[in-house]
Amino acid sequence: MGQQDAGRTGPRLRVLQSFHRPKATTNPYVTQLLEGLRTGADVETYGSRQALLGRYDVLHVHWPEVVVTRSRWWARVVAAAVFWGALRRTVLTGAAVVRTVHNVTPHEPPDLLTRLVLAECDRRTTWWVRLNDETPTPPGAPVTTVLHGDYRAWFADVPRRSPVRGRLAYVGLVRPYKGVEDLVDVVAALPDPEVSLTVSGRPSTGEDLAAELRRRAHDDPRIALDLRHLDEAEIVGAVSAAELVVLPYRRMHNSGAALLALSLDRPVLVPRNAVTDALAAEVGERWVQRYDGDLDAAAVEKALAAVRADAGDGGPDLTQRGWDAIAAQHLDVYRAAVARRRGARRR
Repeated sequence: MGQQDAGRTGPRLRVLQSFHRPKATTNPYVTQLLEGLRTGADVETYGSRQALLGRYDVLHVHWPEVVVTRSRWWARVVAAAVFWGALRRTVLTGAAVVRTVHNVTPHEPPDLLTRLVLAECDRRTTWWVRLNDETPTPPGAPVTTVLHGDYRAWFADVPRRSPVRGRLAYVGLVRPYKGVEDLVDVVAALPDPEVSLTVSGRPSTGEDLAAELRRRAHDDPRIALDLRHLDEAEIVGAVSAAELVVLPYRRMHNSGAALLALSLDRPVLVPRNAVTDALAAEVGERWVQRYDGDLDAAAVEKALAAVRADAGDGGPDLTQRGWDAIAAQHLDVYRAAVARRRGARRR
């Protein structure tokens, strides 16, 4: 089956990831994971032919609802059938299914077809991966926590801007659950002329959400809305120009946007929960400001004051989030899942 894994015994595993080949607009989490895994496994990206006819020991599923999401109903049916077939095929071939739980629930409510596919994916999962210890997984199921990796190396060569005093920033896809409307309301109501806000990202629901954000901004000159997909240089510019990145999610669990800001040495303001408390303990309290309840002006003012009072010299501690270690942990999960699957087949 090929050459040996470096520092390991046994053949290189063949892994099929559930995402398509990365493009320039792909989440760097996906691209960095793929690059890291290829040092120790033969990894392919998802497609109908690979899913139904390819040879793989592990099917690694991320965001299964996205695997079947299509704009046209017939394309969604085809995508669901292919994914269903791939999951059923693992029963025949003995391949392990590894599932990374990125979110507690899908961002948008799934339709009936998607719910059926998600249920089948859950039934076929051999091993679960979670990005923090608070993510629920089925009782008694094997699970490993592998932290979300950082973006330091990814953006190392992209020019940064100096932070602007009082500048708040939201960067990322604008979804209804992320509470960006609340953030605009809070800044519009703040009397401090020094406080400003930039919102950079494409609204997931199109013009309706964009129009609502513009309405709430009330033509306030302190609020700049850049409601489109940004390239990487623009993302780094928007984040690095901020004194504080604000992520007012109504439901916060894992956040790539928070890791992006921290990777660029910018503190974040996020809702307080067990996950964000753990992140603050890991990277440093200054870097993860939290608020209780709904976001309000007092929370913003308190966070800005705290960040300014503890400037310090070092950045956030992201030593646990290097991609070499994360790739190695995934490879360990794959081996454990394959061993478990093969053991189950022999019984």
